[in-house]
Amino acid sequence: MRIDILTLFPNMFSGPFAESIIKRAMDRNLISITIHNLRDWGSGKHKVVDDYPFGGGTGMVMKSEPLFEATEAIKAEGACSSAPVILLTPQGRVFNQRIAAELAALDRLILICGHYEGIDERVREHLATDEISIGDYVLTGGELAAMVVVDAVVRQLPGVLGSEDSAKDDSHTSGLLEYPQYTRPRTYRGWEVPQVLLSGNHAQIAAWHREQSILRTLSRRPELLEKADLSPEERELISARSVEKG
Repeated sequence: MRIDILTLFPNMFSGPFAESIIKRAMDRNLISITIHNLRDWGSGKHKVVDDYPFGGGTGMVMKSEPLFEATEAIKAEGACSSAPVILLTPQGRVFNQRIAAELAALDRLILICGHYEGIDERVREHLATDEISIGDYVLTGGELAAMVVVDAVVRQLPGVLGSEDSAKDDSHTSGLLEYPQYTRPRTYRGWEVPQVLLSGNHAQIAAWHREQSILRTLSRRPELLEKADLSPEERELISARSVEKG
């Protein structure tokens, strides 16, 4: 997968993309990430990329010309005119695991990091093919949102994680929160690891994992259970626990 990111602050990506899973994925040529400084396409001696909004108002608006020209240059370089162009914006669809999987199935992504008061509307209408938000709050710019999207997408690519099953067990992948995890020592300050995890009985452990995922989701994010793929017995478990609590 190739990911191109258009930003006014390219140095922000140096740390997050130079460590951990993303760095290893790049070293193994599983992904290619290129950070582009939008000011390279700015106008005039000062490489201007923003201007005052028509009609008045506070703040500055990112100009359409640099964004169109930068995106077109990136597409031409990779000979991929149909590459998806994603605008990171608070007005986009809210990012989740399903969208991460959707993007991970693509070969190319171009991410545009918004900034200032906003972006010329013609970018939304005629350049961006998708708009994504990472939550209902406002950030200074789209750089942090781009990092979140890239991290969530990259970990789903084949070969990126040490085990192909690692991503399958993550919270939200199955529509449920992940089950509790334990490691050595078996006893710490009097707190014991659940006996079933020490039994060596893989069927019982799998059943315990599933039950704990359901109960944890019921306790912390019950709204997720409405869309979860549950058996009739699992629905009965939820009903029984709800009655106990209630």
